Parts: sequence; C-alpha cells; structure tokens
Amino acid sequence: MNYNTKRRVAALLAVPALLFTAACGSDDGNNGDAAEGVAQVKGKAGEKPEISVPKDGKPSKKTVTETVSEGSGSVIKASDFVRLDWTVQKWGGDKELGGTWAAAAAGGKTSRPQSVEQIGKPSQQLPDKVIEAVKGKKSGSRILVQGTASDLLGQNLNPSSGIAAKDVLIWVVDPVGAAAVDAKAEAKGEQAASEAGMPEVKAPSQKAATITVPKGTKAPKDLKQQVLIKGSGKKVEAGQGLVAQYTGVKWEDGKKFDSSWDHGGATAFQIGTGSVVQGWDKGLVGKNVGDRVLLVIPPSLGYGASPSSELAKNTLVFVVDILGAV
Repeated sequence: MNYNTKRRVAALLAVPALLFTAACGSDDGNNGDAAEGVAQVKGKAGEKPEISVPKDGKPSKKTVTETVSEGSGSVIKASDFVRLDWTVQKWGGDKELGGTWAAAAAGGKTSRPQSVEQIGKPSQQLPDKVIEAVKGKKSGSRILVQGTASDLLGQNLNPSSGIAAKDVLIWVVDPVGAAAVDAKAEAKGEQAASEAGMPEVKAPSQKAATITVPKGTKAPKDLKQQVLIKGSGKKVEAGQGLVAQYTGVKWEDGKKFDSSWDHGGATAFQIGTGSVVQGWDKGLVGKNVGDRVLLVIPPSLGYGASPSSELAKNTLVFVVDILGAV
C-alpha cells in the first residue's frame, strides 16, 4: 500500500513529524515516585503533560510502557480508529520534539489539531510501537512509552532530526476517543441526482466513484456542495476525527487523482482544525455520519496555498462518504 499517497489529500500533517523520514498511577494523573530509569509524568489526561526524569539517573535499557492514568472510556481494540494527543521529548532534555499540544493555547481542546490513527496501520506521526501501546487501554487514559530511538523508530529515524539511535525518547499519549468502523463500509441509501451545474456521480459498491464533470461549464469560484445520500448519524463537529471513503478528480480534465478505494479502504483525519484542505473543513463540518457529500473545491480552498503541489491550480471534485466520527 502506498500510504503516503493515500494520505496526500485526507491527512495533511497537523504537526511536523520531526523524528520521521517518515502499571496504573494515582488518580491525579501523576505516576508518583517514578521507578529508577523511567520518566515521571505529571498532569491529568486532557492537559499538557509535564515530563521529568530522575536526577542523575540513567534510563532503563529496555523499552518501557506504563499506564500513567486509566480513563473511563471504552477499551481500544485492534483496528479501531483513535483520536490522540501526544508529546515526545528526549531523556535529559526539556524541549518538545513533536506533539499536538503546541496549538492548545490558541485553539482550545476541540479545535486543536490532533492525530487520528487506525490501530495496526502505519502512521506518519507516531511509531508503530507507540500506536500498539494504545491497544487494550481505555479512551481517556494517559500512556507512557520510553525507549531508544533505534528501538522505537528503527529505519524511520530521520538523520536530520538531531536524534541519535542510542538516544532515549519519552512519549506520552492520550487517546481521546476511539471507534470501530468498517474500513470497507460505504454510504447506504438512494442517491439523489446531481444539481444543475454539478458533476454527475456514479458510485459502484466497493469501488472508486466515477465523477463526470459537466462539459462546457466553467469551474465555480466558490465552494459548491451537495448531500447525495442523507445519513442518519450524528452531526459532525469541528475537532472530531472522521473516517471516510473518498474519490477525487480534477475539474479541468475529469481525471481521478486519488481514492481511498485504491488504497485498501477508509482513511481517517481530523476535521475543522486546518488538518485537511479548507474545502473539506468547510464542507464536511455540520454534515451527518452516513452522508455521501459531493464537493467542488476552488484552488483557494484546496491546494492553492501550496504552490509546489501538483494540484495547486486545480479545482477539485470530491465524493466523500462519512462513515464514522471519533
């Protein structure tokens, strides 16, 4: 699977993945006097953690996973989609190397960019072993993962990050919410005909949609949208993680440039926080889980702000099936 291609449209990184080339604690969120060689974490889940290490202590030679505090949500299972807060720093350093908390002061909890991942699938932001540590824990928990960069990142360690293979990294991860969503699911119901001036959509089951742009019609300068299938689920709110199927074509020539169906099924992303193109943020917030949505996105709300993108000058047409929210 070409995972980077899969995420080209649906998951522009909310925070830079600086490192990549790609036992229960107390109720107040403090794991008490940390064991020798293991970092100490202060702060409640849902608040930015404070990480410290034993003075003059040496880190454990083994990778350590601990539940700092246990949440009250559902148990996260294999293949669940999870929305996460996280931070990482190096043993002996107090500088955050990456994470989701940087925008907390400006955006607040519901509008801060967070990571949305699927358990068992590769991530562009978190190591496999860190994602795996979340499985079996409850939503609302706070989890610590500590180990060498070599063990946690392996071949994905970015040589230009300033992190050596022997350096010990400390990750603190808060799974905010989780949902089990079938990655092969699709919107169900009778599909409405496209409105005048909008592209025609044929969506065969388990395949990329066929989108036909109306001939001789100029691309709209503003965002155009239409709900083709009305779902019965809850309304989508900014800050949620969405699980969706999508197909995208260029208005100018009608050629498909991407589809989740070409990469094994549904993708996941956060909505309403600037983590995806503006056309998706504007067009999908307020819709309902189960909707099939047709979007026509002008360059200014697509990739126009990224001149290096091959789609920077294109008007984009998407068909998006909203399968679930996290």
